[in-house]
Amino acid sequence: MAIFDQSEFDIRCEWGRRGLQELAPLSNVVIIVDVLSFSTAVDIATSRGAMVFPYLVKDDSAAAYADSVGAALASNARGGGFSLSPDSLRGVPEGHKLVLPSPNGSALSFSAQCTNLLTACLRNARAVSEAAKRLGDTIAVIPAGETWDDRTLRPSVEDLIGAGSVIAGLPGRRSPEAELALAAFERFAHNLPATLRACSSGKELIERGFATDVDLAAQHNVSKNVPIFKDRAFASMKQL
Repeated sequence: MAIFDQSEFDIRCEWGRRGLQELAPLSNVVIIVDVLSFSTAVDIATSRGAMVFPYLVKDDSAAAYADSVGAALASNARGGGFSLSPDSLRGVPEGHKLVLPSPNGSALSFSAQCTNLLTACLRNARAVSEAAKRLGDTIAVIPAGETWDDRTLRPSVEDLIGAGSVIAGLPGRRSPEAELALAAFERFAHNLPATLRACSSGKELIERGFATDVDLAAQHNVSKNVPIFKDRAFASMKQL
């Protein structure tokens, strides 16, 4: 139904897969936000000249997909080799091709049907906003959220804040949903590291031993890199 497409607004925002399905067809630009951790991992990897192929799930089909695109498959273990851990990708070599499955940001990116697809995190929010303005004037920002054990969406504070940080740099009439994301960012912008460490997703990663990933994800506007989706992979816009 057209009720949910936010088409009367220039800047739109909605959660997860259904939000992507509703907003993407009528938007010039789509921006996927998965702060912990897909979008942060993609920013770090592509800033070093790597290519990241999103994929839906971590199962046997992921290995077959990696073979089909001539890429390595990310490690299933977050702490072993190149993986969904942003920290693990700080040493990824230029030209490396990596399939990086996840049920949230990666799955959304894999299934997106749009002309211009970007991914943003807190690290590169301003750079992505600037690039999006050059690509189009109707922009959909999609906070990916997390996934409960039953595979339902868990809206997550870090992705709402990340979406708001991107929206802060976008001109045009904002939907109420976009205004809410902006308000969340403005509320927590003064202390992002503490906020990410205290939110549920951050606490989960810290409990698993990945506090460094949370701290990397909380860095704000430290990256000028813009990952753009072309030929089934995210690469830095400056390389294309």
